[in-house]
Amino acid sequence: MPTPHGSPCSHGSHGLYEVFLRVARLASFTAAARSLGYTQSAVSRQIQTLEDEWGTPLFDRLPRGVRLTEAGRILLPHAEAVGERLRAARAELDALRTLGTGRLRIGAFATADAALLPRTLAAFRARHPAVEVTRTEGLSARHLALLAAGDLDLAVVADTSGEPPQGCTPHHLLDERMYVALPRGHRFADRAALRLAELADEEWITGGARPEDTLMRSALARGFRPRAGLFAADWIAKQGFVAAGLGVTLVPELAASSARADLVLVPLHPDDTPRRQVYAATPHGTSPSPAAAAFLALLKETAAGLAS
Repeated sequence: MPTPHGSPCSHGSHGLYEVFLRVARLASFTAAARSLGYTQSAVSRQIQTLEDEWGTPLFDRLPRGVRLTEAGRILLPHAEAVGERLRAARAELDALRTLGTGRLRIGAFATADAALLPRTLAAFRARHPAVEVTRTEGLSARHLALLAAGDLDLAVVADTSGEPPQGCTPHHLLDERMYVALPRGHRFADRAALRLAELADEEWITGGARPEDTLMRSALARGFRPRAGLFAADWIAKQGFVAAGLGVTLVPELAASSARADLVLVPLHPDDTPRRQVYAATPHGTSPSPAAAAFLALLKETAAGLAS
């Protein structure tokens, strides 16, 4: 398209070659200018710039039109190749922008995979089936490290400190309540809510030998010290141990819908275990890719639905 003054709105040498190809095809500065929507003088200046760049005339100016010189004939196939590559690049960039192609690398902590991530991913694939999605699972600290290293485009992470995660751009999704999972028949199974002090004599199934690295972190900060029972990082194993009467365990709200039918989930008082914050994290200081931006928007929609 022309600028307001009728000169080509090109960026760099590729715009010169587009003008060169049009003049070569139409054998006329005037006809080329008309087809491009430029002024004849603007086209003439562009060709002169290209000739100055190569240090040789590219067209013989004839009484009626122009004709390629020997140098112009040599340059022609190269200019055509440049045009083809630029058209291919433009098509690929258009596909990337409209999500007709691309990739998305996501990570999430385990209980986000119970509902939040699957629902979002299903909606994303339905809308953008051409985008290749890969996923990793693990602790939030690992995903934040992968994000900082450029190995992930987006991570769903959790935090119980009350502060947004550092080293990334955090996007708050929701705050989830905590439940305690009890075996059916437990003396507290019919309670509407529980305080941790009431569970001081229970054996706890925790995610590791260091409770401060598990969901118990916020409870520890308030002085509660669980009686350590079995350690199980796997969510299915935790449920199995509780169902067998070997202890109790904390269950975040995102995992509540996938709990076993032979367990009872009782909410814990928020003063004992404050809500855990869940964030989508993107790399700090960079713009999300089109795929990551679209996935983030769907994550927020899904999280709003779960929170309500």
